[in-house]
Amino acid sequence: MAVDYRLYLVTDSTPAIIGERRLKDVVKAAVEGGVTVVQYRDKHKDTADMIETAKDLVKICQSHNVPLIINDRVDVALAANAQGVHLGQTDMSPVIARRILGESAIIGVTVSSISQAVIAVEEGADYLGVGTVYATPTKIDTSSIIGITGLKEILAGIPKRGRHQEEVPSIAIGGINAGNIRCVILKSQVADTTLHGVAVVSAIISAADAKSSAQQLSRLVYGSQDLANERPDAITEVQRLVGQIDGIIKDLGNRQPLCHNMTNLVVQNFAANVALAIGSSPIMANNADEASELAALGGALVINMGSVTPEAVSNYVKATQAYNACGQPVLLDPVGAGATGLRRGAVQTLLASCYFEVIKGNENEICVLLGDVTTQQRGVDSGASTSSDIEKASLTKKLAKQERNVVVLTGKTDYISDGTRTYAVKNGNEYLSRVTGTGCVLGTTLAACVAVHREDRLLAALSGMLMFEIASERAGRREDVKGPGTFVPAFIDELYIIAEQAQQSDAGWIASAKVEAVSI
Repeated sequence: MAVDYRLYLVTDSTPAIIGERRLKDVVKAAVEGGVTVVQYRDKHKDTADMIETAKDLVKICQSHNVPLIINDRVDVALAANAQGVHLGQTDMSPVIARRILGESAIIGVTVSSISQAVIAVEEGADYLGVGTVYATPTKIDTSSIIGITGLKEILAGIPKRGRHQEEVPSIAIGGINAGNIRCVILKSQVADTTLHGVAVVSAIISAADAKSSAQQLSRLVYGSQDLANERPDAITEVQRLVGQIDGIIKDLGNRQPLCHNMTNLVVQNFAANVALAIGSSPIMANNADEASELAALGGALVINMGSVTPEAVSNYVKATQAYNACGQPVLLDPVGAGATGLRRGAVQTLLASCYFEVIKGNENEICVLLGDVTTQQRGVDSGASTSSDIEKASLTKKLAKQERNVVVLTGKTDYISDGTRTYAVKNGNEYLSRVTGTGCVLGTTLAACVAVHREDRLLAALSGMLMFEIASERAGRREDVKGPGTFVPAFIDELYIIAEQAQQSDAGWIASAKVEAVSI
Protein backbone atom coordinates (compact mmCIF):
# COMPACT_ATOMS: atom_id res chain seq x y z
CA MET A 1 0.00 0.00 0.00
CA ALA A 2 1.05 3.62 -0.50
CA VAL A 3 2.33 5.08 2.76
CA ASP A 4 2.25 8.75 3.70
CA TYR A 5 5.54 9.35 5.54
CA ARG A 6 5.17 13.08 6.00
CA LEU A 7 4.87 13.14 9.79
CA TYR A 8 6.48 10.07 11.32
CA LEU A 9 6.30 9.68 15.11
CA VAL A 10 8.90 7.65 17.00
CA THR A 11 7.72 6.86 20.52
CA ASP A 12 9.74 7.17 23.72
CA SER A 13 8.36 5.75 26.96
CA THR A 14 11.06 7.01 29.30
CA PRO A 15 9.62 9.10 32.18
CA ALA A 16 11.90 12.02 31.35
CA ILE A 17 10.17 12.33 27.96
CA ILE A 18 6.59 11.13 28.42
CA GLY A 19 6.11 11.97 32.07
CA GLU A 20 3.13 10.35 33.81
CA ARG A 21 1.00 9.92 30.69
CA ARG A 22 0.15 6.61 29.08
CA LEU A 23 1.83 5.94 25.75
CA LYS A 24 -1.36 4.79 24.06
CA ASP A 25 -3.12 8.03 25.04
CA VAL A 26 -0.29 10.12 23.60
CA VAL A 27 -0.25 8.08 20.38
CA LYS A 28 -4.04 8.36 20.02
CA ALA A 29 -3.84 12.13 20.36
CA ALA A 30 -0.93 12.28 17.92
CA VAL A 31 -2.66 10.36 15.12
CA GLU A 32 -5.78 12.46 15.67
CA GLY A 33 -3.56 15.50 15.19
CA GLY A 34 -2.11 14.36 11.87
CA VAL A 35 0.73 11.90 12.48
CA THR A 36 0.89 9.64 9.41
CA VAL A 37 3.19 6.83 10.65
CA VAL A 38 3.96 5.61 14.17
CA GLN A 39 7.09 3.71 15.15
CA TYR A 40 6.93 1.97 18.53
CA ARG A 41 10.36 2.12 20.14
CA ASP A 42 11.14 0.78 23.61
CA LYS A 43 14.59 -0.38 24.70
CA HIS A 44 13.63 -1.29 28.27
CA LYS A 45 10.43 -3.37 28.36
CA ASP A 46 10.53 -7.13 28.22
CA THR A 47 9.17 -8.92 25.18
CA ALA A 48 5.75 -9.83 26.60
CA ASP A 49 5.02 -6.25 27.70
CA MET A 50 6.19 -4.90 24.34
CA ILE A 51 3.84 -7.21 22.48
CA GLU A 52 0.85 -6.15 24.60
CA THR A 53 1.65 -2.47 24.13
CA ALA A 54 2.20 -2.99 20.41
CA LYS A 55 -1.20 -4.68 20.08
CA ASP A 56 -2.86 -1.68 21.74
CA LEU A 57 -1.06 0.69 19.42
CA VAL A 58 -1.98 -1.38 16.35
CA LYS A 59 -5.68 -0.94 17.20
CA ILE A 60 -5.30 2.80 17.70
CA CYS A 61 -3.33 3.26 14.50
CA GLN A 62 -5.57 1.05 12.36
CA SER A 63 -8.62 3.05 13.42
CA HIS A 64 -6.95 6.08 11.79
CA ASN A 65 -5.45 4.22 8.79
CA VAL A 66 -1.96 4.87 10.14
CA PRO A 67 0.67 2.08 9.93
CA LEU A 68 2.44 0.97 13.09
CA ILE A 69 6.12 0.13 12.70
CA ILE A 70 8.14 -1.64 15.40
CA ASN A 71 11.69 -0.51 16.09
CA ASP A 72 14.28 -3.32 15.77
CA ARG A 73 12.11 -6.16 17.05
CA VAL A 74 10.92 -8.34 14.18
CA ASP A 75 9.50 -10.83 16.70
CA VAL A 76 7.31 -8.17 18.32
CA ALA A 77 6.13 -6.92 14.92
CA LEU A 78 5.14 -10.46 13.95
CA ALA A 79 3.39 -11.24 17.25
CA ALA A 80 1.46 -7.96 17.36
CA ASN A 81 0.54 -8.02 13.66
CA ALA A 82 2.17 -4.64 13.13
CA GLN A 83 2.58 -3.28 9.60
CA GLY A 84 6.35 -3.43 9.61
CA VAL A 85 9.69 -2.96 11.28
CA HIS A 86 12.42 -0.33 11.35
CA LEU A 87 16.00 -1.61 11.40
CA GLY A 88 19.26 -0.03 12.46
CA GLN A 89 22.68 -0.72 11.00
CA THR A 90 23.42 -3.35 13.68
CA ASP A 91 20.07 -5.16 13.33
CA MET A 92 19.23 -8.02 10.99
CA SER A 93 19.27 -7.32 7.28
CA PRO A 94 16.11 -6.24 5.46
CA VAL A 95 16.35 -9.44 3.38
CA ILE A 96 15.98 -11.67 6.43
CA ALA A 97 13.29 -9.46 7.97
CA ARG A 98 11.28 -9.71 4.77
CA ARG A 99 11.48 -13.49 4.77
CA ILE A 100 10.03 -13.49 8.27
CA LEU A 101 7.40 -10.76 7.92
CA GLY A 102 6.36 -11.30 4.30
CA GLU A 103 6.28 -9.26 1.10
CA SER A 104 3.60 -6.85 2.31
CA ALA A 105 5.55 -5.73 5.39
CA ILE A 106 6.92 -2.19 5.54
CA ILE A 107 10.64 -2.33 6.24
CA GLY A 108 12.62 0.80 6.96
CA VAL A 109 16.35 1.19 7.54
CA THR A 110 18.32 3.93 9.28
CA VAL A 111 21.24 5.21 7.18
CA SER A 112 23.89 7.84 7.81
CA SER A 113 25.96 7.57 4.63
CA ILE A 114 25.49 7.13 0.91
CA SER A 115 26.98 3.62 1.01
CA GLN A 116 24.53 2.56 3.72
CA ALA A 117 21.65 4.00 1.70
CA VAL A 118 22.71 2.13 -1.44
CA ILE A 119 22.98 -1.19 0.44
CA ALA A 120 19.61 -0.67 2.15
CA VAL A 121 17.88 -0.03 -1.17
CA GLU A 122 19.58 -3.04 -2.76
CA GLU A 123 18.39 -5.21 0.13
CA GLY A 124 14.79 -4.13 -0.37
CA ALA A 125 14.15 -1.34 2.14
CA ASP A 126 10.76 0.30 1.61
CA TYR A 127 11.94 3.59 3.06
CA LEU A 128 15.06 5.14 4.56
CA GLY A 129 15.42 7.01 7.83
CA VAL A 130 18.29 9.42 7.13
CA GLY A 131 20.19 10.82 10.09
CA THR A 132 21.01 11.68 12.75
CA VAL A 133 20.45 15.25 11.48
CA TYR A 134 20.86 17.08 14.78
CA ALA A 135 22.07 16.01 18.23
CA THR A 136 19.25 14.57 20.32
CA PRO A 137 18.81 13.33 23.91
CA THR A 138 16.98 10.20 22.67
CA LYS A 139 20.07 8.86 20.90
CA ILE A 140 23.09 7.77 22.93
CA ASP A 141 25.35 7.34 19.90
CA THR A 142 25.73 10.72 18.20
CA SER A 143 28.80 9.78 16.18
CA SER A 144 26.66 9.67 13.05
CA ILE A 145 25.32 13.25 13.22
CA ILE A 146 25.25 14.39 9.61
CA GLY A 147 23.65 17.83 9.66
CA ILE A 148 21.83 19.39 6.72
CA THR A 149 24.89 19.04 4.48
CA GLY A 150 25.16 15.30 5.08
CA LEU A 151 21.41 14.87 4.66
CA LYS A 152 21.55 16.63 1.31
CA GLU A 153 24.49 14.50 0.13
CA ILE A 154 22.73 11.26 1.04
CA LEU A 155 19.49 12.30 -0.67
CA ALA A 156 21.48 13.00 -3.82
CA GLY A 157 23.10 9.54 -3.63
CA ILE A 158 20.02 7.40 -2.97
CA PRO A 159 19.32 5.03 -5.90
CA LYS A 160 16.29 6.21 -7.85
CA ARG A 161 14.58 2.83 -7.97
CA GLY A 162 13.84 0.34 -5.20
CA ARG A 163 12.47 -3.21 -5.17
CA HIS A 164 9.24 -2.16 -6.89
CA GLN A 165 11.12 -0.04 -9.43
CA GLU A 166 9.78 3.03 -7.67
CA GLU A 167 11.44 5.86 -5.76
CA VAL A 168 12.42 4.84 -2.23
CA PRO A 169 10.96 7.36 0.24
CA SER A 170 13.33 9.07 2.66
CA ILE A 171 12.58 10.67 6.01
CA ALA A 172 14.90 12.79 8.12
CA ILE A 173 15.58 11.58 11.65
CA GLY A 174 17.20 13.18 14.67
CA GLY A 175 16.57 16.32 16.70
CA ILE A 176 13.77 17.57 14.46
CA ASN A 177 11.14 19.88 15.92
CA ALA A 178 8.83 22.73 14.97
CA GLY A 179 11.69 25.21 15.00
CA ASN A 180 13.82 23.44 12.39
CA ILE A 181 11.37 21.44 10.23
CA ARG A 182 11.30 24.11 7.51
CA CYS A 183 15.09 24.26 7.47
CA VAL A 184 15.40 20.47 7.21
CA ILE A 185 12.84 19.99 4.44
CA LEU A 186 13.66 22.98 2.27
CA LYS A 187 17.44 23.08 2.55
CA SER A 188 17.97 19.35 2.02
CA GLN A 189 16.30 19.41 -1.38
CA VAL A 190 18.51 18.32 -4.27
CA ALA A 191 17.23 19.04 -7.78
CA ASP A 192 13.98 17.03 -7.99
CA THR A 193 14.74 14.94 -4.90
CA THR A 194 13.18 16.07 -1.64
CA LEU A 195 12.33 14.48 1.68
CA HIS A 196 9.11 12.52 1.92
CA GLY A 197 8.78 13.32 5.59
CA VAL A 198 10.37 13.94 8.96
CA ALA A 199 10.57 11.83 12.10
CA VAL A 200 9.93 13.45 15.47
CA VAL A 201 10.13 12.18 19.04
CA SER A 202 10.16 14.72 21.85
CA ALA A 203 8.36 17.36 19.77
CA ILE A 204 5.18 15.31 20.26
CA ILE A 205 5.85 12.78 23.03
CA SER A 206 6.94 15.39 25.57
CA ALA A 207 4.43 18.04 24.46
CA ALA A 208 1.74 19.04 26.95
CA ASP A 209 -0.85 18.61 24.18
CA ALA A 210 0.23 15.91 21.73
CA LYS A 211 -2.68 16.50 19.36
CA SER A 212 -2.07 20.24 19.13
CA SER A 213 1.66 19.66 18.65
CA ALA A 214 1.01 17.14 15.87
CA GLN A 215 -1.35 19.59 14.15
CA GLN A 216 1.30 22.33 14.26
CA LEU A 217 4.02 20.00 12.94
CA SER A 218 1.71 18.73 10.20
CA ARG A 219 1.00 22.28 9.02
CA LEU A 220 4.72 23.04 8.92
CA VAL A 221 5.54 19.87 6.98
CA TYR A 222 2.81 20.41 4.41
CA GLY A 223 3.67 24.10 4.10
CA SER A 224 7.38 23.39 3.67
CA GLN A 225 6.72 20.79 0.99
CA ASP A 226 4.56 23.31 -0.85
CA LEU A 227 7.43 25.84 -0.75
CA ALA A 228 9.85 23.16 -1.99
CA ASN A 229 7.79 22.68 -5.15
CA GLU A 230 8.34 25.21 -7.90
CA ARG A 231 5.20 27.11 -8.86
CA PRO A 232 4.46 26.70 -12.58
CA ASP A 233 1.95 29.56 -12.34
CA ALA A 234 4.42 32.06 -10.88
CA ILE A 235 4.40 35.39 -12.72
CA THR A 236 7.57 35.99 -14.71
CA GLU A 237 6.77 38.97 -16.95
CA VAL A 238 8.12 42.22 -15.52
CA GLN A 239 5.07 44.26 -16.50
CA ARG A 240 2.68 41.87 -14.75
CA LEU A 241 4.85 41.74 -11.63
CA VAL A 242 5.13 45.51 -11.38
CA GLY A 243 1.40 45.83 -12.02
CA GLN A 244 0.64 44.05 -8.75
CA ILE A 245 3.01 45.97 -6.51
CA ASP A 246 0.80 48.94 -5.65
CA GLY A 247 -1.85 46.54 -4.35
CA ILE A 248 0.68 44.88 -2.05
CA ILE A 249 1.78 48.25 -0.66
CA LYS A 250 -1.88 49.12 -0.08
CA ASP A 251 -2.37 45.83 1.73
CA LEU A 252 0.68 46.62 3.84
CA GLY A 253 -0.99 49.80 5.08
CA ASN A 254 -4.31 48.07 5.68
CA ARG A 255 -2.88 45.16 7.67
CA GLN A 256 -0.05 46.97 9.46
CA PRO A 257 1.98 43.81 10.15
CA LEU A 258 4.31 43.56 13.11
CA CYS A 259 7.95 43.89 12.07
CA HIS A 260 10.17 42.50 14.80
CA ASN A 261 13.72 43.77 14.45
CA MET A 262 16.70 42.17 16.19
CA THR A 263 19.16 44.76 15.03
CA ASN A 264 22.07 46.89 16.15
CA LEU A 265 21.66 49.98 18.30
CA VAL A 266 22.93 52.26 15.52
CA VAL A 267 19.86 51.79 13.32
CA GLN A 268 17.03 50.91 15.72
CA ASN A 269 15.46 54.37 15.64
CA PHE A 270 15.86 54.66 11.85
CA ALA A 271 14.34 51.21 11.29
CA ALA A 272 11.38 51.95 13.58
CA ASN A 273 10.62 55.23 11.78
CA VAL A 274 10.84 53.58 8.36
CA ALA A 275 8.53 50.78 9.50
CA LEU A 276 5.96 53.31 10.70
CA ALA A 277 6.24 55.32 7.49
CA ILE A 278 5.50 52.35 5.22
CA GLY A 279 2.55 51.20 7.34
CA SER A 280 4.12 48.49 9.47
CA SER A 281 4.15 48.18 13.24
CA PRO A 282 7.73 48.02 14.55
CA ILE A 283 9.16 46.46 17.68
CA MET A 284 12.85 46.44 18.55
CA ALA A 285 13.38 43.39 20.75
CA ASN A 286 16.70 41.56 21.00
CA ASN A 287 15.64 39.14 23.75
CA ALA A 288 14.73 35.84 22.09
CA ASP A 289 12.51 34.86 25.01
CA GLU A 290 9.90 37.23 23.58
CA ALA A 291 9.99 35.73 20.10
CA SER A 292 7.39 32.97 20.49
CA GLU A 293 4.72 35.39 21.62
CA LEU A 294 5.64 37.96 19.00
CA ALA A 295 5.71 35.35 16.21
CA ALA A 296 2.16 34.32 17.12
CA LEU A 297 1.01 37.84 16.17
CA GLY A 298 1.60 37.03 12.50
CA GLY A 299 4.34 39.43 11.46
CA ALA A 300 7.93 39.06 10.33
CA LEU A 301 11.36 38.96 11.97
CA VAL A 302 14.51 40.75 10.82
CA ILE A 303 17.85 39.30 11.96
CA ASN A 304 20.50 41.97 11.48
CA MET A 305 24.06 40.89 12.32
CA GLY A 306 25.35 44.40 12.92
CA SER A 307 26.39 43.54 16.46
CA VAL A 308 27.59 39.96 16.86
CA THR A 309 28.38 38.23 20.14
CA PRO A 310 28.02 34.55 21.09
CA GLU A 311 24.97 35.50 23.16
CA ALA A 312 23.50 37.44 20.23
CA VAL A 313 23.91 34.48 17.87
CA SER A 314 22.18 32.20 20.39
CA ASN A 315 19.33 34.72 20.56
CA TYR A 316 19.15 34.89 16.75
CA VAL A 317 18.80 31.12 16.47
CA LYS A 318 16.19 30.89 19.20
CA ALA A 319 14.12 33.75 17.80
CA THR A 320 14.33 32.52 14.20
CA GLN A 321 13.25 29.03 15.19
CA ALA A 322 10.30 30.53 17.08
CA TYR A 323 9.16 32.27 13.89
CA ASN A 324 9.93 29.14 11.84
CA ALA A 325 7.70 27.17 14.22
CA CYS A 326 4.83 29.56 13.52
CA GLY A 327 5.46 29.54 9.77
CA GLN A 328 6.17 33.28 9.78
CA PRO A 329 8.85 34.87 7.56
CA VAL A 330 12.35 35.75 8.73
CA LEU A 331 14.82 37.96 6.87
CA LEU A 332 18.56 37.60 7.41
CA ASP A 333 20.84 40.59 6.90
CA PRO A 334 24.37 39.11 7.34
CA VAL A 335 26.05 42.45 8.01
CA GLY A 336 29.82 42.21 7.59
CA ALA A 337 29.66 38.43 7.20
CA GLY A 338 33.17 38.30 5.77
CA ALA A 339 34.81 40.77 8.15
CA THR A 340 35.84 38.41 10.97
CA GLY A 341 35.97 34.75 11.88
CA LEU A 342 33.27 35.32 14.50
CA ARG A 343 30.87 36.61 11.87
CA ARG A 344 31.65 33.76 9.46
CA GLY A 345 30.96 31.30 12.26
CA ALA A 346 27.72 33.07 13.12
CA VAL A 347 26.52 32.78 9.52
CA GLN A 348 27.33 29.07 9.44
CA THR A 349 25.43 28.48 12.68
CA LEU A 350 22.38 30.38 11.47
CA LEU A 351 22.23 28.69 8.07
CA ALA A 352 22.67 25.23 9.59
CA SER A 353 19.79 25.49 12.02
CA CYS A 354 17.35 28.10 10.69
CA TYR A 355 15.31 28.85 7.59
CA PHE A 356 15.23 32.38 6.19
CA GLU A 357 12.60 33.26 3.63
CA VAL A 358 14.66 36.24 2.51
CA ILE A 359 18.40 36.94 2.65
CA LYS A 360 19.60 40.45 1.85
CA GLY A 361 23.24 41.33 1.53
CA ASN A 362 25.87 43.08 -0.51
CA GLU A 363 28.12 41.26 -2.96
CA ASN A 364 30.77 40.24 -0.43
CA GLU A 365 28.20 39.05 2.10
CA ILE A 366 26.45 36.92 -0.51
CA CYS A 367 29.79 35.39 -1.51
CA VAL A 368 30.49 34.44 2.12
CA LEU A 369 27.08 32.77 2.42
CA LEU A 370 27.94 30.76 -0.68
CA GLY A 371 31.04 29.44 1.10
CA ASP A 372 33.74 31.70 -0.34
CA VAL A 373 36.38 31.65 2.40
CA THR A 374 38.64 34.08 0.52
CA THR A 375 36.24 37.02 0.76
CA GLN A 376 37.49 39.58 3.28
CA GLN A 377 35.38 42.59 4.16
CA ARG A 378 36.63 45.81 5.68
CA GLY A 379 33.95 46.40 8.28
CA VAL A 380 30.39 46.28 7.00
CA ASP A 381 31.07 47.95 3.64
CA SER A 382 30.85 45.97 0.45
CA GLY A 383 34.00 47.46 -1.03
CA ALA A 384 34.75 47.68 -4.73
CA SER A 385 32.94 45.12 -6.83
CA THR A 386 34.99 42.68 -8.87
CA SER A 387 32.03 40.97 -10.56
CA SER A 388 30.20 41.72 -13.79
CA ASP A 389 26.46 42.33 -13.80
CA ILE A 390 25.73 38.80 -14.99
CA GLU A 391 28.05 37.38 -12.33
CA LYS A 392 26.18 39.27 -9.61
CA ALA A 393 22.87 37.99 -10.94
CA SER A 394 24.32 34.48 -10.98
CA LEU A 395 25.49 34.79 -7.37
CA THR A 396 22.00 35.89 -6.35
CA LYS A 397 20.31 33.00 -8.15
CA LYS A 398 22.82 30.46 -6.86
CA LEU A 399 22.28 31.37 -3.21
CA ALA A 400 18.51 31.42 -3.67
CA LYS A 401 18.63 27.90 -5.12
CA GLN A 402 20.92 26.75 -2.32
CA GLU A 403 18.76 28.18 0.45
CA ARG A 404 15.39 27.64 -1.27
CA ASN A 405 14.36 31.23 -0.65
CA VAL A 406 14.50 34.76 -2.03
CA VAL A 407 17.86 36.53 -2.15
CA VAL A 408 18.46 40.23 -2.65
CA LEU A 409 21.97 41.40 -3.61
CA THR A 410 22.34 45.14 -3.10
CA GLY A 411 24.61 47.52 -4.96
CA LYS A 412 24.46 50.21 -7.62
CA THR A 413 22.15 47.78 -9.37
CA ASP A 414 20.21 45.47 -7.09
CA TYR A 415 19.41 41.86 -7.95
CA ILE A 416 16.63 39.63 -6.68
CA SER A 417 16.03 35.93 -7.31
CA ASP A 418 14.02 33.00 -5.99
CA GLY A 419 16.31 30.49 -7.71
CA THR A 420 14.12 30.39 -10.81
CA ARG A 421 13.25 33.99 -11.61
CA THR A 422 15.98 36.64 -11.47
CA TYR A 423 15.61 40.40 -11.92
CA ALA A 424 17.78 43.51 -11.90
CA VAL A 425 16.44 46.64 -10.19
CA LYS A 426 18.09 49.88 -11.32
CA ASN A 427 16.31 52.36 -9.08
CA GLY A 428 17.91 54.17 -6.13
CA ASN A 429 19.88 57.24 -5.13
CA GLU A 430 23.54 57.67 -4.27
CA TYR A 431 22.70 59.13 -0.85
CA LEU A 432 21.61 55.65 0.26
CA SER A 433 25.27 54.65 0.29
CA ARG A 434 26.26 57.71 2.34
CA VAL A 435 23.93 57.15 5.29
CA THR A 436 24.57 54.50 7.94
CA GLY A 437 21.88 51.86 8.16
CA THR A 438 19.98 52.29 4.90
CA GLY A 439 20.70 48.68 3.98
CA CYS A 440 19.45 47.61 7.41
CA VAL A 441 16.16 49.47 7.05
CA LEU A 442 15.73 48.05 3.56
CA GLY A 443 15.57 44.72 5.36
CA THR A 444 12.76 46.05 7.54
CA THR A 445 10.84 47.14 4.45
CA LEU A 446 11.29 43.81 2.67
CA ALA A 447 10.24 41.79 5.73
CA ALA A 448 7.07 43.83 6.22
CA CYS A 449 6.04 43.26 2.60
CA VAL A 450 6.72 39.52 2.76
CA ALA A 451 4.60 39.34 5.93
CA VAL A 452 1.50 40.57 4.07
CA HIS A 453 1.97 38.77 0.75
CA ARG A 454 2.72 35.10 1.35
CA GLU A 455 1.59 33.89 -2.08
CA ASP A 456 4.72 35.03 -3.93
CA ARG A 457 7.71 35.92 -1.78
CA LEU A 458 9.74 37.27 -4.68
CA LEU A 459 6.93 39.62 -5.70
CA ALA A 460 6.53 40.74 -2.09
CA ALA A 461 10.25 41.46 -1.69
CA LEU A 462 10.35 43.22 -5.06
CA SER A 463 7.48 45.43 -3.86
CA GLY A 464 9.50 46.50 -0.84
CA MET A 465 12.62 47.09 -2.95
CA LEU A 466 10.83 49.36 -5.38
CA MET A 467 8.99 51.30 -2.69
CA PHE A 468 12.32 51.87 -0.95
CA GLU A 469 14.38 52.72 -4.02
CA ILE A 470 11.80 54.95 -5.70
CA ALA A 471 11.29 56.85 -2.43
CA SER A 472 15.04 57.46 -2.33
CA GLU A 473 14.98 58.84 -5.88
CA ARG A 474 12.09 61.16 -5.07
CA ALA A 475 13.82 62.35 -1.91
CA GLY A 476 17.09 62.96 -3.75
CA ARG A 477 15.32 65.25 -6.23
CA ARG A 478 13.79 67.47 -3.58
CA GLU A 479 15.08 71.05 -3.36
CA ASP A 480 15.30 70.85 0.42
CA VAL A 481 17.77 67.96 0.23
CA LYS A 482 21.34 69.30 0.29
CA GLY A 483 23.19 66.15 1.36
CA PRO A 484 22.96 62.99 3.47
CA GLY A 485 21.78 64.87 6.58
CA THR A 486 18.73 66.38 4.91
CA PHE A 487 18.17 63.26 2.79
CA VAL A 488 17.10 60.99 5.67
CA PRO A 489 13.99 62.91 6.80
CA ALA A 490 13.00 63.55 3.18
CA PHE A 491 13.42 59.86 2.44
CA ILE A 492 11.16 58.86 5.34
CA ASP A 493 8.63 61.44 4.13
CA GLU A 494 8.65 60.00 0.61
CA LEU A 495 8.13 56.47 1.94
CA TYR A 496 5.12 57.77 3.85
CA ILE A 497 3.78 59.62 0.79
CA ILE A 498 4.04 56.48 -1.37
CA ALA A 499 2.23 54.48 1.31
CA GLU A 500 -0.52 57.13 1.40
CA GLN A 501 -0.78 57.17 -2.40
CA ALA A 502 -1.19 53.39 -2.37
CA GLN A 503 -4.05 53.75 0.11
CA GLN A 504 -5.75 56.07 -2.39
CA SER A 505 -5.12 53.55 -5.21
CA ASP A 506 -2.83 56.08 -6.85
CA ALA A 507 -0.26 53.85 -8.56
CA GLY A 508 1.56 56.65 -10.36
CA TRP A 509 4.67 56.21 -8.24
CA ILE A 510 5.33 52.71 -9.61
CA ALA A 511 5.73 54.11 -13.14
CA SER A 512 9.31 54.97 -12.12
CA ALA A 513 10.20 51.29 -11.65
CA LYS A 514 13.28 50.12 -13.54
CA VAL A 515 13.13 46.34 -13.46
CA GLU A 516 14.66 43.97 -15.99
CA ALA A 517 14.47 40.19 -16.20
CA VAL A 518 17.88 38.52 -16.21
CA SER A 519 18.34 35.32 -18.17
CA ILE A 520 21.02 33.08 -16.68
